[in-house]
Amino acid sequence: MSALTHSPPAGRLGGCALPGARRQMNPYLAGFGLGLVLLASFLIMGRGLGATAASGSVVAWLVGLIAPDFAATNPGLKGYYAEPPWVNWTFYLIVGAFFGALVSARLARRVHLRVERGPQLGVPARLALAFAGGAIAAVGAKLAKGCTSGQALTGGSQLNAGSWIFMLSVFAGAYALAWFVRKEWR
Repeated sequence: MSALTHSPPAGRLGGCALPGARRQMNPYLAGFGLGLVLLASFLIMGRGLGATAASGSVVAWLVGLIAPDFAATNPGLKGYYAEPPWVNWTFYLIVGAFFGALVSARLARRVHLRVERGPQLGVPARLALAFAGGAIAAVGAKLAKGCTSGQALTGGSQLNAGSWIFMLSVFAGAYALAWFVRKEWR
């Protein structure tokens, strides 16, 4: 079986082939590879994957450049402010994920400057909704002291009941919301 396959969700919309659809990695093979990365993270670093610490250290560092007294006394930034972001290993995790995704997309000829949206939604509205959703997710990750990848991958692999409840809730909520926004993608 080839590692690359035609992926119906990305290459099809409503049963019709999308123009310019590209071959993508088999999702089971990609998931197995992600599991190996998670295992290596536990063996080498002694902890699982997650992106919140990296973004927290970058934000704390930037705030520390502008207002060092505030960063040093703020409870939300205090734990990250002590060292620059490049000392935190998760910073390299994020940088590596970005460049790895870029190389992968370039090899598959999938790098295009465009805004993915449904035909009923304009570009400004799509960008505004994406920004609002990202901001809500960032605040939620900070309040929860962890991101979705940390919950799903690290917590799920450790059979943490809260992580499983969280992920089942995310999928149930997304499935329920999909009915209301379905017209935007037709």
